[in-house]
This record gives sequence, structure tokens and C-alpha cells, in this order.
Amino acid sequence: MAREHDLDWHTVKELDKRYMEEQLKAAGPANPRVIGVDEISVGKGHKYRIVVSDLDKKRAILFGGKDRSEASMDEFHAFLGAKKSEDLQMGVMDMWKAFSQSMQRHVSQSVILYDKFHILRHLGEALDQVRKQEYRRLNGNKRKYIKGQKYNLLSHWENLKSDTKTALKHLLAANKRLQTAYFLKESFAQHWDYKREVWVRKFFENWKSQLKWQRLKPYEKFAKLIERHWEGIGAYCESDKKPALGFVEGFNNKICVIQRRAYGLRDEDYLRLKVLTYMLPEL
Repeated sequence: MAREHDLDWHTVKELDKRYMEEQLKAAGPANPRVIGVDEISVGKGHKYRIVVSDLDKKRAILFGGKDRSEASMDEFHAFLGAKKSEDLQMGVMDMWKAFSQSMQRHVSQSVILYDKFHILRHLGEALDQVRKQEYRRLNGNKRKYIKGQKYNLLSHWENLKSDTKTALKHLLAANKRLQTAYFLKESFAQHWDYKREVWVRKFFENWKSQLKWQRLKPYEKFAKLIERHWEGIGAYCESDKKPALGFVEGFNNKICVIQRRAYGLRDEDYLRLKVLTYMLPEL
């Protein structure tokens, strides 16, 4: 009985793969202007594949590589071809050096933008480090305000429910360092509202100056990270056509859903086809 079931599933999967291959053919060759680059974890351990998306057409165009190295990113440019690579105008990616170095070698005139959601993730990690430091520093009754507040601190204020806001207010009133860290995290989101790089630079300098005397080492580390990658962060304000920054993050979440649904399958080619056809219309 088990063998019949396995055979049935194998047949269904092969038919599904053929259908998805036809979808890719119907979609035509990739000719992107603006790309989004991200990595996803596959299998057990630290195994990664690179996903490159066309942000204008909002579809994945490559799932591949052996890891998240520069050599794996080079495979995308080989897949696209020298002429189409040179025609790329913009790449949106996280601050992983391998991605930007590959892009700079293959595309002479492109603009690299660092993804807003990855930047905010780094800031969220800095805030969580402050939370952990405060929890270790305090003892007894003083810890009660911090316990269980991780995701409330990481959430934006407007997304919280009224009862959660009340609990967070008690925490922020009781802990000065967490209050400062939280308000700095919330205010940093204004970064993407400015229309000129000179204005956003002034905003960042003012934001950074508020760290003085605050003993927020994780935030100081985050500020240095921004400094090192400023060219790909401040450039967003000068871009004539703003790319869909949320698409890369949202699509990565969709891939995680695909992976969960395909739990237990070891056919990576099947996963690749699922990813590449996820946003394509039905035939």
C-alpha cells in the first residue's frame, strides 16, 4: 500500500513539475531592470540558496547557487548574460558583502540599495541585545517589567493593541535605557521618508548624536554598520523610481510557506520550480 502511495505522489509531482516548466516557458526570458537579492536557508545546517527577483514584474527569476558566496551570486550574472547584466539599473539587497561585490564587478553603472527590512532587522537585534543586558543587570522584582516583552519592544507602536501598549508603557517608564532604545528604534523609521540624501544624512547624524552618554553599545555598533554601508542606504532618497522594497522581504516569507508545505521533500529542483512560478499566472 505504501508503495502505491509513493508511486501516486511521485506521478503527481512529476506532472506538477512539467506544468511549472511550461509556466516558465510562457513567462519568457528574464530581462530585469531592477533586481532584489536575498538568500534562503534550505535543508539542515547552514545551507543557503540565492533568490533573485525582478522587482518591476514582481517575480522570481533565479533560485540557485551553492551558498551565499560571491561565486554563487556570479552564477546569476552568468545566467542573465553579460549584456543583460550590464543593463541592470539597480540591485536591492542586504548588507552581505558578497552580493554587492558581485554586482559591482558585473554592472558598471548600477545603483545598489540596501534593503530597508534587513536594516531594521539589524536595529531590532540591537534593541533585543539591550533588553537582554537589562534583564541580566537587574534582579528580583525589577525584572518583571522586562519579562515577556521582547516582541512588544520589537513591534511598531501603532501595531500594538491597547492592553499591550499599557504593559509596554509600564516597562518604558520603569527602565530608562530601554525607553531610550525603543524611542530611537521607532524614530529611525523616518529615514526612508526624506527626498534628498543631504536631508537624510542630517537626520542620521542627529539620530546618532542621541547615542552619546546612553551606554547603548549595540546601537553604537549598529550606527557604525550604517556608516560603513551609507552609499547603499542614502542613495534611496535620490532614486527617481522607488523600488518595491517590501517585495523581497514578503517574497522570502512566501518561500518559507512553500518550504513548510513541502516539508520532508528532498527534491530541490521541485522547490526551485515552486519558487520561480509562485508569482506567475496560471496557464
